[in-house]
Amino acid sequence: FVFKLTAAKQQDHFFQAAYLEERDAWVRDIKKAIHCIDGGQRFARKSTRRSIRLPETINLSALYLSMKDPEKGIKELKLEKDKKVFNHCFTGTCVIDWLVSSSSIRNRKEGLMLASSLLSEGYLQPAGDTSKAAAEGLSDTPFLDLSDAFYYFPDSGFFCEGNSSDDDVVLKEEFRGIVVKQGCLLKQ
Repeated sequence: FVFKLTAAKQQDHFFQAAYLEERDAWVRDIKKAIHCIDGGQRFARKSTRRSIRLPETINLSALYLSMKDPEKGIKELKLEKDKKVFNHCFTGTCVIDWLVSSSSIRNRKEGLMLASSLLSEGYLQPAGDTSKAAAEGLSDTPFLDLSDAFYYFPDSGFFCEGNSSDDDVVLKEEFRGIVVKQGCLLKQ
């Protein structure tokens, strides 16, 4: 799951992802940045907090840790859709329901805004075609409050059986461990 990026000064940069979907997401995002720069537009990653206008009292990192709590957090499930099995993931509806039940938000509309922020900052990742399409801007919101839109935590051990964009065999190996620096590459 390694890819190489060669800069204009003939410098090679190697990126390694934990799994196929993460690699594909990086390639897609880098292509968007290149397209933006080639089009003469200035490329700058905007802060989700400023673009979505999150209140300063909301700490996305602390919220993420609460969501991952084994007892009170969002339960990771084995879900199936279109003959594909998604392991260690959850639905968009589960996220919004959890945010409402934990009193993090007042209504589902606020939940969509907060979940979109978590997605944009890399605390949640889309799994499956429905949620990936929304995250790529093919929907009104990047995050979907739907029972068939799947998401996962980046360090959860997520893997999908029967899904490979390169027709590779996706190994059923779980990538678990301690997050040393969450979203480091994403925020550079």
